[in-house]
Amino acid sequence: MAFGGAQASYINPVVPFTGMIQGGLQDGHKITVIGAVLPSGGNRFAVNFQTGYNDNDIAFHFNPRFEEGGYVVCNTKQRGSWGPEERKMQIPFQRGSSFELCFHVHSSEFKVTVNGNLFTQYAHRVPFHRVDTICITGIVKLSSISFQTQTVVHTIHSTPGQMFPNPVIPPVVYPNPVYQLPFFTSILGGLYPSKSILVSGAILPSAQRFYINLRSGSDIAFHLNPRFNENAVVRNTQINGSWGPEERSLPRGMPFFRGQSFSVWIMCESHCLKVAVDGQHLFEYHHRLKNLPAINNLEVGGDIQLTHVQT
Repeated sequence: MAFGGAQASYINPVVPFTGMIQGGLQDGHKITVIGAVLPSGGNRFAVNFQTGYNDNDIAFHFNPRFEEGGYVVCNTKQRGSWGPEERKMQIPFQRGSSFELCFHVHSSEFKVTVNGNLFTQYAHRVPFHRVDTICITGIVKLSSISFQTQTVVHTIHSTPGQMFPNPVIPPVVYPNPVYQLPFFTSILGGLYPSKSILVSGAILPSAQRFYINLRSGSDIAFHLNPRFNENAVVRNTQINGSWGPEERSLPRGMPFFRGQSFSVWIMCESHCLKVAVDGQHLFEYHHRLKNLPAINNLEVGGDIQLTHVQT
């Protein structure tokens, strides 16, 4: 069976939050939680993948704790009883800072990435397909919870000697809100360390290229330009109408695909921008325009449908 697309994201959900996972968890699912840790009000937050709206059966309990130097507890609860804790004695979150937390479901384990970096792996203790609910509690403010499925294609026999793949289901595109392209919006307060920007959408099947620009007046501080006709992701800066040297190198292959959904997450740090695609860190881009607060506009255009923007 082939599956693809995704259920609609939960946008700006109020914590504590409990929401349905349509169809339950499947191998290849990726759930991305974007938000920020509150600076005060407690010492913990938790993301629970559970069966139903009560918390008697939690397949995976992910519980960062800002105590004793900071650590993360992972566990499973069955019929109301907790199993043995797995503790990671480090914490990849900071109070008052935003984060992108991704849960990748594999046949044998959950893989957890934070801000594009692999943080931990948690072997399944109960069948993950029982999970149909996500619950988030504690000292976080949430921007979005989004769902993606890695397309899995099995072959079926038609006539002897012939095999045909099941059709790949295209990504689900949700029309509300509708973003007209090119899309412009302001970045309140401009860029600053820990500031993050999220752009999600679907790439048209016939796409040649699209772009995401972070602008400072008439200058383009950061130009992100995937080009399908060149199989490249071009980065550059334009100052006074003149482009600088292009950056094209990538640690792996082209992360964008025609006809597929995507999510680009841009995190500002003091010396560079960190860019992740679909929860995987892709590259860093060192600031060429140093006045970060003046970089206060976002522009998106090209051969895509835009489904979600967060600045």
